[in-house]
Amino acid sequence: MFNFRCIRKLLQYLKFFFYLLIENTFCIFSRRKKSFAGEIVLITGSANGIGRQVALKLAPLGVTLVLWDIDDEGNKETSRLAQQNGATRVFVYHCDCSIREDVYEQADKVKQEVGDVTILINNTGILIGRKFLELTDEDFEKTLRTNFFSQVWTCKAFLPAMVACNRGHLVSTASGAGLLGFYRLSDYCASKSAIIGMMEAINSELYHGGKHGIKTTIICPYFISTRLSKGFKSAKPCLFPVYDPEYAASRIVDAIKKEKFYLIMPPAVYLFGLKIFLPRKAVLFFESYIKFPESMEEAFGRKKKD
Repeated sequence: MFNFRCIRKLLQYLKFFFYLLIENTFCIFSRRKKSFAGEIVLITGSANGIGRQVALKLAPLGVTLVLWDIDDEGNKETSRLAQQNGATRVFVYHCDCSIREDVYEQADKVKQEVGDVTILINNTGILIGRKFLELTDEDFEKTLRTNFFSQVWTCKAFLPAMVACNRGHLVSTASGAGLLGFYRLSDYCASKSAIIGMMEAINSELYHGGKHGIKTTIICPYFISTRLSKGFKSAKPCLFPVYDPEYAASRIVDAIKKEKFYLIMPPAVYLFGLKIFLPRKAVLFFESYIKFPESMEEAFGRKKKD
């Protein structure tokens, strides 16, 4: 016997689901943008690359910048450039985000010296680029501490104040490699997959806890031409271009303004999500088509020989 009440509820849910899809499709170009004026923005990994460029993009928008990195000279340079770009309040801290005690100690200093962070941009990360059996246990642990656990600890440190006032924004740099496992990236993919899962879960807890004023943005790019990528070159740049850090930063700041939940770039990265619908051999053929293993060997394999 059919349970017509369950069927009716399912149809109501599907109606609401399709309404949200249509709303998201038609509002994508006219979505209201938030103002950054008065926000306290903490950026990890701010000494170079994407972190520096995001800081420079935010500098003229009336924010207070808090810069965390282990590269003191690079971080000071980011601070100087940010002030040239219009930032009036910039605070620089030496913080090794792979060490829990250091994260909590520096977080306490920020709260005392600057105030409660309202936008947390987790950007710090490493990429070793070795095959699974070439990675030492220490390599794997270092990748997880730097890429994933650093974000656990920063969220633990700064989210409570956001929850207390029901206001804030969590921004996490994950990766397209968090959506699909790739050659020479077992530790990196593991760390980025963990970030995506954790941030989706935190967002779910905030939503169902009535904390709708706290936004979440998960960034899933392909390769960006930073020190992390070490000269990686895409064999299919028309599909998977390697973006410049400045361009990537502009997309990230725009996604925060629009309070987007996911930022997927380039659009072809959406294809990674199709893996659950495809035979595994089709996925492996796709990797061969874009010559990802060859590109990784060119960028990272030769370093072992050197």
